[in-house]
Amino acid sequence: MKILSVRDYAHIALVAALYIVLTITPPLNALSYGMYQFRVSEMMNFLAFYNPKYIISLTLGCMLANLYSFTLVDVAVGGGSTLVFVTLGVVLFDRYKKEYVLGGVFNKAFFYFSFFFAASMITIAVELTFFGAPFWLSWLTTAVGELVSLLVGSVIIDKVGQHIDLSR
Repeated sequence: MKILSVRDYAHIALVAALYIVLTITPPLNALSYGMYQFRVSEMMNFLAFYNPKYIISLTLGCMLANLYSFTLVDVAVGGGSTLVFVTLGVVLFDRYKKEYVLGGVFNKAFFYFSFFFAASMITIAVELTFFGAPFWLSWLTTAVGELVSLLVGSVIIDKVGQHIDLSR
């Protein structure tokens, strides 16, 4: 990664703050935590495909938003999961950014990443199991919420990226 400029740090801080606001602000906060979650803020994961600096934003935003969760374990597990799986997703699927699937609706990289990241909710399911939640149901519900959020977000962020230079 290149040396970050003051402008980069400002972008990182703004995206992290936006992630936090979209996670903890009512009524979105009611959907953002626990076994049945739908985080609107997860739509921003696609920013990392435009510039890797946003991996930092997403990880920090997730960790700080998870301070409002039920334990500090969620800060480490959620933040670590975001760091690992967003980074892996960008490495694995970046080469598909210029291709589209399903009649041009979905950016192919974003589409593949959506399913990949939804499957990564296994880490959250394992965490929730330690607090008494059933593993398979937790994985299913968090993965479905994540998948829906990401598929909607993939279309939105792709359209925004066509009109605004998100790579800077």
